[in-house]
Parts: sequence; C-alpha cells; structure tokens
Amino acid sequence: MNGTALTVFILFFILVTVMGFLAARWRRGDLGHIDEWGLGGRRFGTLITWFLLGGDLYTAYTFIAVPALLYGSGATGFFAVPYTIIVYPFVFLVMPRMWSVAKKHGFVTAADFVKGRFDSHWLALAIAVTGILATLPYIALQLVGMQSVISAMGITGKGFMGELPLIIAFAILAVYTYTSGLRAPAMIAIVKDIMIYLTIIVVVAVVPAKLGGFGHIFSVAQSVLSHRATPGAVILSPKAYLPYATLALGSALALFLYPHSLTGTLSASGRKVVKRNAALLPIYSLVLAFITLMGYMAIADGINTKDTTTVVPLLLLHQLPSWFAGFAFAAIAIGALVPASIMSIAAANLFTRNIYKAYVRLSATPQDEARVAKLSSLVVKVGALLFIILLPKSYAINLQLLGGVWILQTLPAVILGLYTRWLHRHALLLGWAVGMIVGTSMAIANGFKSSIFVLHIGQGGFAAYAAVYALVANLIVAVVFTLIFNAVGANKGADQTQDSDYLASDASA
Repeated sequence: MNGTALTVFILFFILVTVMGFLAARWRRGDLGHIDEWGLGGRRFGTLITWFLLGGDLYTAYTFIAVPALLYGSGATGFFAVPYTIIVYPFVFLVMPRMWSVAKKHGFVTAADFVKGRFDSHWLALAIAVTGILATLPYIALQLVGMQSVISAMGITGKGFMGELPLIIAFAILAVYTYTSGLRAPAMIAIVKDIMIYLTIIVVVAVVPAKLGGFGHIFSVAQSVLSHRATPGAVILSPKAYLPYATLALGSALALFLYPHSLTGTLSASGRKVVKRNAALLPIYSLVLAFITLMGYMAIADGINTKDTTTVVPLLLLHQLPSWFAGFAFAAIAIGALVPASIMSIAAANLFTRNIYKAYVRLSATPQDEARVAKLSSLVVKVGALLFIILLPKSYAINLQLLGGVWILQTLPAVILGLYTRWLHRHALLLGWAVGMIVGTSMAIANGFKSSIFVLHIGQGGFAAYAAVYALVANLIVAVVFTLIFNAVGANKGADQTQDSDYLASDASA
C-alpha cells in the first residue's frame, strides 16, 4: 500500500465531501422543488456552468479510457480530440434554442420537450427510456475509473472488503446528492477541474522530459505498436479514415443528447451563458489532447499490462512523487463523483417527469416530483454500484458502447425538432425503433468488441461507426413514413411551442 498517495487521496476526498454537503446552502433555493434540486434553479452563470459542463463531460473514465485506447490501438484513440472540437460549434447553434424553449415551458428533460413539441406520449417515453438506458452504464464506468486508482494505491482484496472503499465513496456521493441536488456537483466540479488542470500541467512538464522528449516517445510508441499481435500505429492508415471520421462525428452529435449534458446546459442562467460556454469549453479539448498522449508516454515508459485501465495510474506512480500521484488519483476519483452525480440526477429527472408523472401520478406536484427524483437518484446509484460489484466490468463497457448507439437515435426528435415540426410524430417513433434495432444488431454482430461495423455492399466493405449507420436508417424511415402519414392525413397532434419560444432572450425567457 502506498501510504503517502493514500493519505493525500483521503484528504482531498474529505474536502469534496464537506463541499458536497455545504452546497445545499449555496445559492439557496427550495430543494423540495425539482427545478431547484435537479437544475440548480437554472441560475448558474458562465463560470459555474463552464466548470459544471467540464466536470460533466470530461469524466474519470475519459481520463482512464482515452489514454488506454491510445496505449492499446494507437492513433485511433485520438478520435476523442476532434469530436470534442466538432461538438462545440454544434452546441453554439443548437443548445441556446433548447435552453430558451425549456425555460419558457418549464421543460426539465429532452422528453419533456418532445412531448410538448410533438404531442406524443409514446415518443416522449421512448426518448426517456433511451436516455435512462444510455446513462446507467455510463455511471458504472465512472466506478471503473475510481476502481483503477484505488487499486493502484494498493487497496486490493476479494469479496466485500475489496469493494468496501468503493461502496463508502458512493454512499457518501448518494447522501450529498440527495441533500444538495445539482448544486453539489457544480461546487465540487470547480475543485475537480482545477486539480485536473494542475495534474496535466505537471505531467506534460515533467514526464516527457524524463522520457527523452516527445520525439523519443512517438518513436518508441510506433516501434512497440507495430510489433503487437494486432498492429497499431501513431498515424492512421487510409482504411481507418472512414471509421475514425464517423466515430468522431457520431460521438460529437451524441454527446449533448445524453441526459447529463442536457441537465448541465439547462442549469445555465441564460442562453448567452450557453453560447459563452460553447466558445470556452474547447479549452478542455486542449487538455484532453494532453491526457490522450499519456497513452504513448506509458508505452515509452515500458509499462506492460493487459488491463489497459491501469495504464495512467501506473504511469503516474512510476514517474511522479507519491504525494503528487495521490493528488492526481484524487483528481481522477473526484472526476468520477462529479459526472456520476449529474448522471444520476439526470436519469432521476427523466424517470420522475416522463414515467412517474406521465403514467403513475398525473397530478404530481413539483414537491412530489422532487421527492421521487431524490429517491430515484439513490436507486440509480445503487444499481450502478451493484452492476460493477456483481458483474464483469466488460458488461458495463459493452452497454456503454450500445449507449452511444442508442442515444444518437433520439437526434431526429430532439435536435431536428428544435428547428422543424415537419417530421410526423408516428414516423419519428418508427424511425427511432428501426435505428435502435439496426444499431443493436450491429453491436451484437460484432460481439460487442467494437463500435465499428463493416457494411458490405456488393464486393466492397465500408467500415464506419454503427451509430451513424443506425441514424441513417432512422432518418430514412422517419422521412418516408412522414410522407405516407401526411398523405393519408394522420393527426400530427398539437404543438405547445411557438417559433418565438426558441429565440427568447434571457430577459423574456
């Protein structure tokens, strides 16, 4: 056991735990109301929203998995960098419209918007269920990131005692999330992001110099990758261009469809805050590029492990003083707590607004909604914890692969719905169903080993991100059946929104 690293880790964990409980008193509001508990009262300014979204999107699993992918496969692992560059112009154009209409009508979730826009309970239910299913394995993967740093410090074991540190950490998370709602991760995200920035600055300044510079790092990485059983390279081969491009594009389109991303966005105090964050968040993309390079640093450092999730912790322990490794491990662990908290809140909001209130208790008050959302968030966390403890972590990874495929199928209703109501509500539901079936079938055909599917057309094979293929099928079905339903005069339902709702200024909204 690394006593120094563990001591530093525990001290910072205690700090964020105290902050989590104090957050209930920060920017006081009625936490018995779902708008206050689940969206922070929609009052977060530019700086808080920037930290919140950064803590929400750049998770512990990002810190662990992206360098691990680079370590294992080479240049393909860099797809995460261009996709976070692509996503922010998309956010700048689209999310202010979502914020305005959500503020105007009190929408808390994407399914709320879809119900109001298309007047379809079934379509809203499909969006809600998809969001919950895509979120649960995402929470579980945050535990994978936390597990990797806990084990790196020498806390290992089998059975209940081996899992006890993880159980304690998540029990604390559950209590302060229940107490403080979205304010807790918003406050903790400030500390988490500062710690991540400091960690990366030190890693970039110290580790390459100790390993002989980036030139040597890339040279060793190329040599090692090319001699592996499944060869990799530091530069993409031409046959990898389409998979790489579609993976980056599909991931970018999917990112802000996830419930936790939308929750962070809707907590902003105005549409101008959303735009400013779309302009400022690319700073995190630069940090992500340096995080990704840690995979090559690990290769140059001679780290050899079959469990690639341990690559970053092993590199930090080997190259940095124990006390700073403990600081970095705390940053990664806190980087698990922040998004896990937001994800559980987002999933709870979906269940409460679009399942409980829509089908169980139609007359539920905002106070009833807040109470059910708090309890639901506890259930979500316990479920994710049991998932990791009782099942192989490969299950969580496989389901997260499916989560990306599934959540992208909500794009026609949620994103296109912000601009047009031409697509018929029944056609959108059929398109969603086809997209889910196609995407899931492709993942099963791959044995859940890859998100890249080779589509054979004639004598040629085209490898691309399965979610993009599924989205194309989704859109084709939605367009064709819209034409059919419009031709037979099928009822399109009532639209609760008006064109001006999507452009409402901060003051008027």
